[in-house]
Amino acid sequence: MHASTTLLTSLALACGLSLNPLAAAAAEPAAENVFTIGGGVAAVSSYSGADKLSASPLIILDYAMANGLFFSTSRGIGYGGQAGPLSYSAALGYRGNREDHKRNGANGWGGSDYLKGMGEVKGNASALLSVGYSPLPGLSLSVSSDIPLSNRENGANVHFEATGQVYGRSDAKGVQKDSVTIGGQLAWGERKYVQTMYGVTATQAANTSFKQYTPKAGFYEAQATVNWEHRFDARWGINTLVGVESRLGDAAKSPIVQRKTSPIGAVYVTYRY
Repeated sequence: MHASTTLLTSLALACGLSLNPLAAAAAEPAAENVFTIGGGVAAVSSYSGADKLSASPLIILDYAMANGLFFSTSRGIGYGGQAGPLSYSAALGYRGNREDHKRNGANGWGGSDYLKGMGEVKGNASALLSVGYSPLPGLSLSVSSDIPLSNRENGANVHFEATGQVYGRSDAKGVQKDSVTIGGQLAWGERKYVQTMYGVTATQAANTSFKQYTPKAGFYEAQATVNWEHRFDARWGINTLVGVESRLGDAAKSPIVQRKTSPIGAVYVTYRY
């Protein structure tokens, strides 16, 4: 089973995009050391609440050790373990920045001219903590947090997620060839996080046409995804993800939110050594 938890790549760390299959591996030590390389493209809003989608490359370099340690461009540096149906992981990662102008080139995610005058939301090092529970084969419940270690004014968030496998196909040798999972996620942010991402300070209001806005802590986003993983063989695989995300509560009322509900998607290929 490869159930997604929350965060992959600095892109995913900042926007909440859930991708398979590496997220689950953070809490499931491999039987042997495994090195995974991969790449693809993701389509997400240029910032949370933007009315336009941007394409951003996904680059995966992931080394998972049998003792639970992992070193990864997509999961950070950390340790994951499992005790029966319970799993856990802790890692050091990075949350990307948000600029107040449109980015050029392939990595167009993370900025918009609509935010001109809002200033940059700087990236930060993050402590990524998660715990999961699998009450049934193919079903996973998890809670994960992203706690800033630098630029702490960015604030922390917490994700509550449920994923379940709805289809699986194996070959004659019992090796799984196809897996389809669906997932649902709710994201909660402390006051500093919601203010940073959706609020407008007095200074920002003076520099823009937005009115000052001071949101409270609370649930700010919901996400639903469908992921299809196809294994060509033991080494090669491809993942396709489609979904939708919607701003909630005070975040949905923010003057910088142009679109409350947006599609998301990604396609990427992996190769395991």
